[in-house]
Amino acid sequence: MLNIVDWNTLNPEQRRDCLQRPSLQRDPQVAAAVSDIIASVRADGDNAIRELGRRFDGVVPEPLEVATNLWSQAEHSLSAELLTAMRNAARRIRRFHEQAKPQGFVVDTADGIECQLQYRPIASVGLYVPAGTAPLPSTVLMLAIPARIAGCRRLVLCSPPDRHGRPDAAVLAAAKLCGVDQVFAIGGAQAIAAMAYGSDSVPRCDKLFGPGNRYVTEAKQQVSIDAEGAAIDMPAGPSEVLVIADHSARPEWVAADLLSQAEHGPDSQVMLVCTSTEIAAAVQAALVDQLARLAREVTARQALQDSRAIVVRDLAQALAVSNLYAPEHLIISTDNAAELVTDVHCAGSVFVGHYTPESLGDYCSGTNHVLPTAGWARSHGSLSTADFMLRMTVQQASPAGLANIGPDAAIMADHEQLQAHAEAVRSRLRSLA
Repeated sequence: MLNIVDWNTLNPEQRRDCLQRPSLQRDPQVAAAVSDIIASVRADGDNAIRELGRRFDGVVPEPLEVATNLWSQAEHSLSAELLTAMRNAARRIRRFHEQAKPQGFVVDTADGIECQLQYRPIASVGLYVPAGTAPLPSTVLMLAIPARIAGCRRLVLCSPPDRHGRPDAAVLAAAKLCGVDQVFAIGGAQAIAAMAYGSDSVPRCDKLFGPGNRYVTEAKQQVSIDAEGAAIDMPAGPSEVLVIADHSARPEWVAADLLSQAEHGPDSQVMLVCTSTEIAAAVQAALVDQLARLAREVTARQALQDSRAIVVRDLAQALAVSNLYAPEHLIISTDNAAELVTDVHCAGSVFVGHYTPESLGDYCSGTNHVLPTAGWARSHGSLSTADFMLRMTVQQASPAGLANIGPDAAIMADHEQLQAHAEAVRSRLRSLA
């Protein structure tokens, strides 16, 4: 259960310890196993993928690619209620991410010097959708919709097969809904290797997106540092939430918000930052009550062992603690919550007010649920349409523009002892003279 601590009784070292995540140290055995999997896929392609699927998933789909007629069958197998919810969510996600599509610009930085910023879609992207303890069709929406808006020419999706040799029906239906080009029934590190390097069946992708277990995370890290591999979306770790609560918060709602992340996995972390011990105690009691009715009670209870309730002096101090922690999800459950957002500097996604549970962002509000964890919110943002695009600068100088700024370039090149740089400018300046 939550460990309740008073922030103002802690020394600096204790405060640092209080905000530590569960251990994120790389496991040498996992790293070695993943390295072997990647090497096997690179050497033997589809044959290795099939053998690894037999070993880890207990099934070998044949062929590896899921035929599009099976996507339609999967769609028809779902309830009308679920399909409607997915379509509604897709519409909101599309609307938000269309607004997030970056726009280029043109600016004259000097007379005769025109500079531009242009954007281009990444040609081929790989989307990984885990299954694990539960399928995640919502992740298909979060990855494929911004990729399509960005204009990526090829969307390749990998997801683990079930005992029938195909991904979850809702995942296939979501892929059809979002315009994914190809779906492969491949899971784990072998899926990451297949998309990073390609095989006879799986096209090579330029950048990989999506969450996964520690083997998937390790595989993404390994292929991202290989010049022949693929780029990745962002550093990944276990899910987390921090809730700021004052006297106006309803303890049962706060407890439900905490459990909504704790049920993700035993290594998830949930944090409550509140303005009194009474609030902490009330939330603790609500957790006990709700845990007993939770299907994933064992998982959530394990996650709560590394979670804390931090009692602070006031909301200003609560925001300071939150910024130090830099949570993946931040819920502000206070009076005048909207006024506090300007003081949030480090968070993946913020949920404002008593009626904005984090679950809305996970599924259907429109924002993206692929977010930086483990404190990476200090330097990374939520997944966006821009992540599926490349920035490209363009510049053009007229003869007058070269004459205007060329001498500056030549002087700076001289200082850096780069003679050819200087001569590339001066030879043109001499021709103008």
